[in-house]
Amino acid sequence: MHYYRYSNVEVSCWYKYLLFSYNIVFWLAGVAFLAAGLWAWSEKGVLSDLTKVTGLHGLDPVVLVLVVGIVMFTLGFAGCVGALRENICLLKFFCGTIMIIFVLELAVAVLAFLFQDWVRDRVKEFFENNIKSYRDDIDLQNLIDSLQKINHCCGAQGPDDWDFNIYFNCSSESKSREKCGVPFSCCIPDPAQKVVNTQCGYDIRKKSKSQWDDQIFVKGCIVALEAWLPRNIYIVAGVFIAISLLQIFGIFLARTLISDIEAVKAGNAF
Repeated sequence: MHYYRYSNVEVSCWYKYLLFSYNIVFWLAGVAFLAAGLWAWSEKGVLSDLTKVTGLHGLDPVVLVLVVGIVMFTLGFAGCVGALRENICLLKFFCGTIMIIFVLELAVAVLAFLFQDWVRDRVKEFFENNIKSYRDDIDLQNLIDSLQKINHCCGAQGPDDWDFNIYFNCSSESKSREKCGVPFSCCIPDPAQKVVNTQCGYDIRKKSKSQWDDQIFVKGCIVALEAWLPRNIYIVAGVFIAISLLQIFGIFLARTLISDIEAVKAGNAF
């Protein structure tokens, strides 16, 4: 007499297509980031001359957009194909990468809290390096201008940090019209003006510091960011928790699907 063992184990369609939907959002977002980054590079002529990538000594925001796009595109693609094809290798790659990113985020948050002085020094150094390259890249310039306008600040520690830039430096050798000035984003906006005065910061640092208060922001951006964080700690914590929950949910879906596939394969082995 022969005995046959029938396995009732099957891959859950619910988890399979939920993971696919989860990852299709990742994949589409990655495509959008990549498209935006490549378009920005083409506008700056980087695609025709890749040496321009290393020509900027500060941060090129487009590089950050491209890196995020590549990571999201890769993870989304691996998760989508892994879910549809029930491919354990791709699912493990997706799950493992998400776990690594989650652990790194947690480690960075903890270390930033424990070593605040070191982080402050690195942020100051980073901001000063980008001030040096302010006129070298339009995207970096727009990023710094936005940061200064939103936070009502100027420079890393104050307006004098703009001496790091050759165009705004007060050196006697400088021939720039912007010499001893600050960017327009440092200026206190005039509600009566409908058109932005891009020359409002010219020669402002030639005046005595007592006159600065009425014309430009005198608070450094590092101080402004340090003051902003406690006021918005619940928003920051909420965003971090939301991102963490999304990552944990993705890990859960992937691990559950991997377990189902392995159980089916084990059942078919009999």
